[in-house]
Amino acid sequence: MGRTPILDALLEYIKEENSPFSMPGNKSGRGFMNSDRRKDIREVLLRGDITEVDGLDNLHHPEGIIKEAQEMLSRFYGSNKSYFLVNGSTSGNLAMIFSAFDEGDKVLVERNCHRSIFNGIIMRKLKPVYIKNYINKNYNAPISIDMEHFLQVLEDNADIKGIILTYPNYYGITPDLKFIAGVCREKEIKVLVDCAHGAHFGISQELPENPMKLGADMAVMSAHKTLPSLTQTAYLHIGKDVNEEMVDFYVSAFTSTSPSYILMAMMDYARHYLESRGREVFENCIKAAEQLRRKISLLKVFHAITEEDIRKENPQWNIRADRTRLVINVEKGYNAHSILHYLRSSGVQCEMSDGFNLILILSPFNNDEDYEKLIHALESCPTDSFKNDYFPVYAGSLPEQAYLPWQAAKMKHIKASIEGSAGLISAVNIVPYPPGIPIVMMGEVIDKEAADMIQYYISNGVTVLGIEGHKIYTIG
Repeated sequence: MGRTPILDALLEYIKEENSPFSMPGNKSGRGFMNSDRRKDIREVLLRGDITEVDGLDNLHHPEGIIKEAQEMLSRFYGSNKSYFLVNGSTSGNLAMIFSAFDEGDKVLVERNCHRSIFNGIIMRKLKPVYIKNYINKNYNAPISIDMEHFLQVLEDNADIKGIILTYPNYYGITPDLKFIAGVCREKEIKVLVDCAHGAHFGISQELPENPMKLGADMAVMSAHKTLPSLTQTAYLHIGKDVNEEMVDFYVSAFTSTSPSYILMAMMDYARHYLESRGREVFENCIKAAEQLRRKISLLKVFHAITEEDIRKENPQWNIRADRTRLVINVEKGYNAHSILHYLRSSGVQCEMSDGFNLILILSPFNNDEDYEKLIHALESCPTDSFKNDYFPVYAGSLPEQAYLPWQAAKMKHIKASIEGSAGLISAVNIVPYPPGIPIVMMGEVIDKEAADMIQYYISNGVTVLGIEGHKIYTIG
């Protein structure tokens, strides 16, 4: 029998029966198998791979069932119009950027944005002005944008056309979006929100609010990250003051001409599930997460971060946390990357580690067995085997910008060693993935702090985009 590497590896992984605390939200299909529509879903997954046939409408020009489903989605999230995205949140982020801005526009950009946002900025030839993140030194993690820096940048740049925010970040933390949107509205600044990890927001008062209810002009949500849907499914929502025709064009431009009906059916189902059962199941998920936090914080070395931990340093801002997300902080002197690998070997699949925190994504489809396996693995963890020296991995300041990103992308590139890169200008975005927060953007000067951070991530086995064989492309 011929070898099929991907199929073989996937089958092998499935056999391991790991407890899934990572994406997707359906938890390896549990969200479908436990559904009252499981027979219908199984039938669609096996036989629903078809094209635009009579009676099934056309995603690029919806007039029938797709239009109806998107209108139901819009009503649920409170948008002026909503779209199904079969190319993931990446296509939605690109559609937002291209429809909202013209070449040369100056935009505020949270440094914590996803790489697709930065790619869109390059492709649209925008002038980014970056907003610093506020770093919680107790947990060595980015909590939210630095609000004082945000207000100062607004004051210093009267020609800002828009702001692009992440809501929530990888740690499940949201900035004070209502305040930010209000300030931006007064200045006629467009508010674009990458809400990839927040498709369940607003379903309960125990969760952060849906960004469309807080004043966002546009928001992208990944259905697959927290809802019972398939990977690559996402939603785009727009407000009443957005140019709908431009959004229609760019959504179509960044969408496959052969959109999957299987993916669209799953997005429709995810909305239905959230609308019919969402509040109940997510509040149960929050209760389970709270119990885990209490148990974990009784263990040596580990502390499960709470929303109260996050808010107490900046009580003047309405910073919220997704209480279904579990962020486990590891005491200074211990290596969370190594503990992440240990948990995986113990059958617990986490979403990511930043070296100091373990991030786990819970959904209604995790169960008691998953939780018990996680607690047992942490209780049994040989933490003394995972000690290392403390090293802060989030820069305290923003790098100097020598060229705009799109200018740097077109310049001649040469390779330099990481050790000898300090003082050179990066020709690429250097991004540890996960969490996808850039250390240096193309066109920025690499300083010693950045070079040291790159070395730290690589030495801990983290994939660093932009690095090839311990070499960095710089501008020659």
